[in-house]
Amino acid sequence: MLFLLPKSYSSEITKSNSSLPEVDIDLLEFPLNLEYLEAEFFLYGALGYGLDKFAPNLTLGGPTPIGGKRANLGPFTRDVIKQFALQEVGHLRAIQSIVKGFPRPLLNLSAESFAKVVDSAFETQLVPSFDPYRNGLNFLLASYLIPYVGLTGYVGASAKLQDPKSKRLVAGLLGVESGQDAVIRALLYRYKNIKVKPYRKTVAEFTGRFSQLRDKLGNAGVKDEGLVVPKDEGAEGLIIGNVLAGDKYSVAYDRTPEEILRIVYGSGDERKPGGFYPKGADGRIAKSHLSKA
Repeated sequence: MLFLLPKSYSSEITKSNSSLPEVDIDLLEFPLNLEYLEAEFFLYGALGYGLDKFAPNLTLGGPTPIGGKRANLGPFTRDVIKQFALQEVGHLRAIQSIVKGFPRPLLNLSAESFAKVVDSAFETQLVPSFDPYRNGLNFLLASYLIPYVGLTGYVGASAKLQDPKSKRLVAGLLGVESGQDAVIRALLYRYKNIKVKPYRKTVAEFTGRFSQLRDKLGNAGVKDEGLVVPKDEGAEGLIIGNVLAGDKYSVAYDRTPEEILRIVYGSGDERKPGGFYPKGADGRIAKSHLSKA
């Protein structure tokens, strides 16, 4: 299995992380980057503060995120996002209980960071700039950008893991990440034809553009779909509604760590940090690419 990962971050066994094969350690540590991002975004959105106040021990001394703040959410949406936040805290605890991990990387959760993603998706600068914290719909649209990337990474990692403990953990993480993505998509699907104020673009258009951007940045074919698709791309080629994304057999798509880095950096290049990770992601997989920049 070690041939599945570049030699720069694969070797035999590391004693500092029990007896797990190093390929497992690398693939379990890498998603900490996304779990930190999700935990902080959801905590700030729901509560107005992040891990520094809620669970500072989990940050391992990493820098405080940039720009996170309490979103203007209704009671129902705030309740859902708070549940997501607490689930992500649990994910961090679960991964860190098996592998050493690394300090929280610097994260850019500012409205400007999300606005850049949205502008890239629409290939024009929206006026006024998109602000994920402005209201519940905007926050759900911004949330659409995050858990799905993580779940495709877990699908990709699952086939490469060797140890039963690693496989069990990733299966459990994948189940909850998929559930979060399904909830987000279902909530947005209800409003798919509603125009997002003040842009005169529908919720379905936003999700379609976001998915197209992730495919473009990932540069590995179609692995993403919005809430509405051409009929021949829907389940069994019979429907345009697409509340869950999947391939022609309705099976979840997979992504490699490299594809994920291209997406979350917003650069389309795993060697060029940016986007939500101004100084890059951490862990041996991510660092192996930063060293080549």
